[in-house]
Amino acid sequence: MRTAEISRNTLETRIRVKLDLDGTGKSQLATGVGFFDHMLDQIARHGMIDLAIEAQGDLHIDAHHTVEDVGITLGQALAKALGDKKGLTRYGHAYVPLDEALARVVVDLSGRPGLSFNVEFTRALIGEFDVDLVREFFQAVVNHAGITVHIDSLRGVNAHHQAEAVFKAFARALRMAITPDPRAGGSVPSTKGSL
Repeated sequence: MRTAEISRNTLETRIRVKLDLDGTGKSQLATGVGFFDHMLDQIARHGMIDLAIEAQGDLHIDAHHTVEDVGITLGQALAKALGDKKGLTRYGHAYVPLDEALARVVVDLSGRPGLSFNVEFTRALIGEFDVDLVREFFQAVVNHAGITVHIDSLRGVNAHHQAEAVFKAFARALRMAITPDPRAGGSVPSTKGSL
């Protein structure tokens, strides 16, 4: 079973993440940040990952700690659920349009954290959500999942569309990367023999 449940409690946040990489895209999300829940739902639905996230954070300050700590905890859960990565495709990529916006995301389950983030949002806020937190979220995920992710917003006018296209493309690329490769014979997809 490629599942994981991780809890992370600090003085700033209390986070619980439960995921199933072989799910059907169901989600139960309660971070206290509405737009963020909407984006996390894209990861579940388009990644075909069952995802439950509960977060209580210091939202009276802002959403930064909550979004970053959810990213940390989700990254830890991904790492645990992926295990030794034997028999996986390893690489994934996706182009996703949302109206005028177009995003490209490429994922490598490399065992090495790396983020290339090239998104110039057309405005600083989506409702009350600070667009800087999109990068903070993905940086936290890659650092704690040990994966490499390249994110590019190729075009877009509406910041909501830009962000949503990025999250959908990440979900699709991750879905491809975590899919078992029937030709791999259960081997680790690396000449090093480990990831």
